Amino acid sequence: MGKKKNKRGNSRDERASFIVDMFREFPDNKFSLKHLAAASGGADRDGRNMTFAIVRQLIEEGFVEEVARSKYRLSRSAMPRFEGVVASTTPGVLYVHVEEFESDVYVSRRNGGGALDGDRVAIVVARKSRDGELEGTIVGVIERSRRPYIGTAQLTTNSIFVTPDSRRLGTDIYLPRKAYPTIEDGDKLSVRVVDWPDGERLPHGELVERLGKAGDNDTEMHAILAEFDLPYHFEKSVLRAAESIDGKITKEEIAKRRDMRDRTTFTIDPADAKDFDDALSLTKIKDGVWEVGVHIADVTHYVTPGSVVDNEAVERATSVYLVDRTVPMLPERLCNELCSLRPHEDKLCFSAVFTLNDNAEIIDEWFGRTVIHSDRRFAYEEAQEVITTGSGDYAFEITTLNSLAQRLRKERFKHGAIAFERDEVRFKLDEKGAPIGVYTKVQSEANQLIEEFMLLANRRVAEFCAHRIVNGRRVARPMVFRVHDEPTEDKLERFRDFALRFGHYFKATKGRAIAKEMNKLLGNIAGRAEANAITTLAVRSMAKAVYTTDNIGHYGLAFPYYTHFTSPIRRYPDMMVHRILASYLAGEKRTDKAHLESLAVHSTEREILASEAERASIKYKMAEFMKDRIGEEFDGVVSGMTEWGVYVELNDTHVEGMAFLRDIDDDDYYRFDEARYEIVGRSSGIRLTLGSPVRIRVKGVDMGRRTLDFKLLLGNR
Repeated sequence: MGKKKNKRGNSRDERASFIVDMFREFPDNKFSLKHLAAASGGADRDGRNMTFAIVRQLIEEGFVEEVARSKYRLSRSAMPRFEGVVASTTPGVLYVHVEEFESDVYVSRRNGGGALDGDRVAIVVARKSRDGELEGTIVGVIERSRRPYIGTAQLTTNSIFVTPDSRRLGTDIYLPRKAYPTIEDGDKLSVRVVDWPDGERLPHGELVERLGKAGDNDTEMHAILAEFDLPYHFEKSVLRAAESIDGKITKEEIAKRRDMRDRTTFTIDPADAKDFDDALSLTKIKDGVWEVGVHIADVTHYVTPGSVVDNEAVERATSVYLVDRTVPMLPERLCNELCSLRPHEDKLCFSAVFTLNDNAEIIDEWFGRTVIHSDRRFAYEEAQEVITTGSGDYAFEITTLNSLAQRLRKERFKHGAIAFERDEVRFKLDEKGAPIGVYTKVQSEANQLIEEFMLLANRRVAEFCAHRIVNGRRVARPMVFRVHDEPTEDKLERFRDFALRFGHYFKATKGRAIAKEMNKLLGNIAGRAEANAITTLAVRSMAKAVYTTDNIGHYGLAFPYYTHFTSPIRRYPDMMVHRILASYLAGEKRTDKAHLESLAVHSTEREILASEAERASIKYKMAEFMKDRIGEEFDGVVSGMTEWGVYVELNDTHVEGMAFLRDIDDDDYYRFDEARYEIVGRSSGIRLTLGSPVRIRVKGVDMGRRTLDFKLLLGNR
């Protein structure tokens, strides 16, 4: 076989070209001179001398580096560098998100360069692995993540070792004890990694905050908020600014607004709510025609752009709802006083007023600032009692509004809205915040009444703001939308395969047909053992709703235009929409779209963190609720699977824990069949899939990691 031209040969140029290509093709390989000489044209004395001269020149040029005695590798400085952000999913595994690549870059921990989750790093991408995955080496940490780790302190004579609650880090964090003399053993700390010196076993950190003693309810709730970089108190400057806001409603202000204090008006909220940011009014215009007012607290009247309170609201972007507390976006002075639509008080609102017929069809609509006077505060349970019995305070108004709401609901589903209804876990807590019971939230017609009119206001405000009419044509204008994309084909295919395992056929592949088929399936499985599992996977197959200025409609609600207008006390995008609507009503034509988009993206990010914190608080309370039940047995269903075990959700409480396959007490071998998504016993033929009924024994509780360990009792199935 002849030698390849321009690759190997006896001339120096040919040999140099071949050696350069070898280093480029195998950037992580360490080559010896003998190997390079033999591969590039011969390992005789002349060949070795020529090869050594070539390599020496490449070292001088910075292209090659000597990494061991007579071992050479492509220099890291000679490789293209990229910037990215580290995502650590499990100890020992790093992925770096690089904008230039479609997929994340895998980095083994030995090539991690001391980088940790959330760090911005410099990375060289060397090659693709056998399965086609991009692999790289982190060559520098550009910026350490500011997001803190939460853990428990263990003290020695000179050191503090913080064991993180999260498993993602996979290592303790070192603090010098002399720098923090007040820290005690067992303290829950918020710490930030500042360095991981070469040769050191542990990363070095700095104390962000001492949260209290591990296990204390307030400490653990504050720890959850700190873990997700969410605040749990207001700075004094923000509170002072809120207290200084003038809350008087003057005659001059009322004169600027539509006075609706004569309309029958009330609020319907959870029994324990303290802020009431929406109210409904009803007035009969004539037989079969109604005026319905959707009145929203006029937060932006009191909070001006760029003010101290507004800047804090921008940063928070949302209220956070943990199991035992609400962390508000706005100080109490605003959310519980000035902007709370309390009964028997005049309040300033931004309203959407609709004229509807008996079929809930819109005859006319009006948007603008108002002043209202709420006549009654209803809890959902009280309003539902009125709907059920047809009697009680304001029974005519509530039953009429309910009738209109049910027509709106029917029309929404007729046009393809998806009816996701999953059980929501709630806890009964004692005075110290400890869980003493678990129940599921019930969606009643009273809930639906409020929901439908809020949806109506949101979609009509979105459509009004989305365009202006110029010479008879609709011209788009900047607006913040709440959008929800169609599910991807891949996610839909996985859902289709999963539903089929239970004998449910899902035929639709695109468009509104997906929603129609989804509603049909969800209706068919109602009440069945697999209902919660299929509904959960159906929700996961959907895209996530986000805030953006680029409208694609809301697929799940089947609205071509949708926004958030109805909760400005707890969501910053609603405040943005109030300001946008006010400017367009005033005839202004320009709004800074780029600025709106930046705020929209930030709001989505903060919303995600708030949701993660809420789930973490639920998991903590689940663990706390079960810690005195170790050794007890319960019935449940399989709610998730991995190669090492199954997640089981208990029937009565919806508490979820992990049951490891290795803990099953029999002689069988159990494996996870990923293709069929089931656990299979090799000898017994036992098969477990999502929704399978099982019995478990509570094996252990890890309060720090908010996890439950169950033991499967397959003999009791």
